[in-house]
Parts: sequence; structure tokens; C-alpha cells
Amino acid sequence: MDFTKIIGHEKIIENLKNAIDNNQISHSYLFEGEESIGKKMVALSFAKTLLCKKQGLKPCNSCNSCLKFDNLNHPDFKLIEPEKNRISKKTIDKLIKSMSIAPLESKRKIVVIDNSHEMGLEAQNGLLKTLEEPPSYINIILITSSSNNLIPTIISRCQVVKFYPVENKKIEELLKLNYNKTLEEANFIAHFTQGSVGRSIILSKSEDFFSKREETLKIIDNIVNGDKLTIFNSIDFFLQNKDSIEEILDIILYWFRDLLIYKEVGKSALIINRDKISLLFNQSFLNTNKINDIIEKTIETKEDIKRNINYQLSIETMLLNMQEV
Repeated sequence: MDFTKIIGHEKIIENLKNAIDNNQISHSYLFEGEESIGKKMVALSFAKTLLCKKQGLKPCNSCNSCLKFDNLNHPDFKLIEPEKNRISKKTIDKLIKSMSIAPLESKRKIVVIDNSHEMGLEAQNGLLKTLEEPPSYINIILITSSSNNLIPTIISRCQVVKFYPVENKKIEELLKLNYNKTLEEANFIAHFTQGSVGRSIILSKSEDFFSKREETLKIIDNIVNGDKLTIFNSIDFFLQNKDSIEEILDIILYWFRDLLIYKEVGKSALIINRDKISLLFNQSFLNTNKINDIIEKTIETKEDIKRNINYQLSIETMLLNMQEV
């Protein structure tokens, strides 16, 4: 694991290397950006570099420190991750206590807290004092995709590093070279995941992502073309794929987004479902207001499911709304 394995984020990596070179490393960082775009990989590569015995701008990958880091047993490194979507005050208290002990093998102790927004208010307040007065040997990297769930005083004590989606072309090349995806498949996945390298890799490894997409688009086509039985016949599909519902709802959202674009400008590079132009053409009889209504209802359904509102009822309501042409 090192910076060379990371797709994109070149400017961020360059700035971190400059901080190392100029001995201007912050005691506290906040890596902020959408989920699965590479924040954690950059954080771990940065931590590994700082602990490397060679003290260079990248890890040597051969010293005792680098080998221990790769095996997740470096005594001066701690990775905190949520358990059941929560980082407890007890976990943070234990971490703070461990940070009071000087490094065992390195000049530093480094802590990475992934999904730091999963800390409750008490846990955040517990960490705050350490962020305000960190020991000289401590470097803390908080990672978040939802900084609005962190208290402002936490954010103000950190150097904020904003991560942005990776360019689609870079993801496409990765998927073609390393995951045997066709250009068409790689292009769709890169656009669908909105520049998220992690999600793109997960979907590329999925054995059934494209089959779920085909079934979803088939259901949509039947419904908008007036097949009243499809709604009830398709419920089993949504029940069986409950764990993938966010992915399926995104397929629906991007489909109707593409339909809007197709109605406005026809075949376009902006269309994600480029391999389905003929199907978009067949559904272009839907008026713009109706398409917008379907998009709004699908977004509402995503929010309802996150709030644990009745799953089947939410799906049925969405599909019935789709049919009301």
C-alpha cells in the first residue's frame, strides 16, 4: 500500500508530500469527501509514509515499519472504525489513554478515525481536548463523508482536506485494465458511481450488477407502457434485492435523468445509459413533468427507506406513481 496504488487525487498527494518535505505536518487532519473515493487509502498511505524508517516522501515498503504497517500490527498506528455504525465514547476514551503513551518504535504515533461522523456528541467532545492540545508526537487523521455531523470545534481544530470525485477516464482505464470490463461497461460504471473508485471496483467485481440493471430497466419499461400487472409481479424482485435497494434506486434515477436529457438533446455524451438509446427512444413519449415527478418520487423513496418507513409499501407507492402517465 502506497501513493502509487491510488487512482486520482494527485494534487492532494503532492501537498501531503510537500508537507513532509518541509516538515509542516499538521497534528490534525480532516479528510472530507463522498464515500469510497479514496480518502482512506490516501490516509493510510500518508500514515505509512510518516512511520517509514527511511523518512522519505513515500514508504519504502521494505523496512520493518512498513512491513508491520501492511500486516496491521504496527504499535504506533491505530485505525478506529465504527462498530454497527457507531464509534462509542468508550472507544474514544480508550484511544485517548493510549495516545498519552509515547511511541514505541517511531518518532510519531498516528491515529486514523474512519467515518469519524459516526462518533456521538460525547465521543466528539472527548476527542476535542486532544485535538486542542495534542502531544507533540501525535498525528490524527479524521475521515468523513458527512462533516455536518461533526461539531464545528472539531472541524476548526483540523486542517481540512477536501476530496473530489476521480475523473471518469481514469476509472474507465482502471476497470478495463484490471477488471476486464469492456469500454461500454467501464464507461457506464464510472458515470454511475460518480467518480467513486471504491464503488466502481465493487460493481466491477459484482457477478449480478448488470443483470439487476437489466431486470430493473425491464420493470420500468413494462410499467411506463401500461402493464398494470408488472407492479405486483415485480415486488418479489425488490424484496429479494433489499440489500441492494440503494443501487437499484440509483439505476432508476439515472435512467429517468437520461430520459430527460434524451428528450432535450437526443443522443448525447451526457447520457449514462448509452447502450440503451433505443429503449430511451421508446419511452420518450413521457412528458417532462411526469419524468421529473418520477425522479422526485424515487428520491423520496430512498429517503423513506433510510428512515425505515415500510419497505414494501414505499416501493409499491413509487411504482404506482411511475405508472400514472
